[in-house]
Amino acid sequence: MKKASVTLHEVAAAAGVSIATVSRALNGKDRVSERTAEHVAQVAEQLGYRVNLIGRGLRAGTGATIGVVVPVISNPFYGELIHRLEDHLQRGGFDLVIADSHGDVDRERDRLRMLVERRVEGVFVVPSDAELSFDAVADTARRVPLVQLDRHVIDLPADFVGVDNGRGIELAVDHVLSRGARRVVLVSGNDVTSVGRERRAAFEATVRGRSLPQEENVFGEYLLEFGEEAARMLLERGPLPDAIVAGDDLVAAGVIAALKRAGKRVPVDVQVTGFDGTMLADVCEPRLTTVVQPFDDLAREATEALVRRMDEPDAPYVLSRLAPTLRVAESTTPAPPR
Repeated sequence: MKKASVTLHEVAAAAGVSIATVSRALNGKDRVSERTAEHVAQVAEQLGYRVNLIGRGLRAGTGATIGVVVPVISNPFYGELIHRLEDHLQRGGFDLVIADSHGDVDRERDRLRMLVERRVEGVFVVPSDAELSFDAVADTARRVPLVQLDRHVIDLPADFVGVDNGRGIELAVDHVLSRGARRVVLVSGNDVTSVGRERRAAFEATVRGRSLPQEENVFGEYLLEFGEEAARMLLERGPLPDAIVAGDDLVAAGVIAALKRAGKRVPVDVQVTGFDGTMLADVCEPRLTTVVQPFDDLAREATEALVRRMDEPDAPYVLSRLAPTLRVAESTTPAPPR
């Protein structure tokens, strides 16, 4: 009798090839010899893998399916990251299913459970909470290969690929200092996420290390509306700081919009920086100086980490932090006269 549910890992083990090779072979992708493709198809048929795919409601002839859960798909950062992920996954013969947790722990748990029940071969997750997401993410990691992306759950033994947030914040602060700023305020996500914690800690450490005056920072969610609200709060406090370092491009865009409505000039009255390097930075007016995340490298390393976990379930965990860069634009440097 054929097995009721067969994983891609089992097919790969029985065929003596990697999971990526199995996926490419079943998906009719290039870079797989006809002999290997026939061998994989025969093994998959013997194990009942084709029946399993049809039973899962996937169209015949597709490769393995990978799931990704992000907190806010409308944030340009996650749109760009998913775009790059899909590119790398397709090269390996994988399809991608996208789920949005809306930054809610309960929805996140439901989305992860849904992906497991649909028998995806692996999962990327951007945890919505550095602590409260632990149980759901840990349970998923026990069931399927999993890689945490961009954010991570505190003390969870699992693969992780993200950016060096500390270095990114340091780049932003040092840049505005080089443009004459002394009073610098952080407007960023709160400590609910690992990213929020890391960027806050890095900012506070950099301010201390540069002997700058301690300012009252503003924390909330990574939303355009929060950026607008934070700017209004800073305007009500009194004299604006010399520079505002925003936790991401979306927040920075909100800050700039509110400042402009109040008649303030960026960067003449206050400098503003972002974080992520999304297309939003280019459509801001003035264009946004931003810390750029290496999207393609993040997607590539995350894909490699997931495939490695699929091929070698007991391999050491990958903990990868990639270096960001700074892209300077008019929000910190006045445009030259025409």
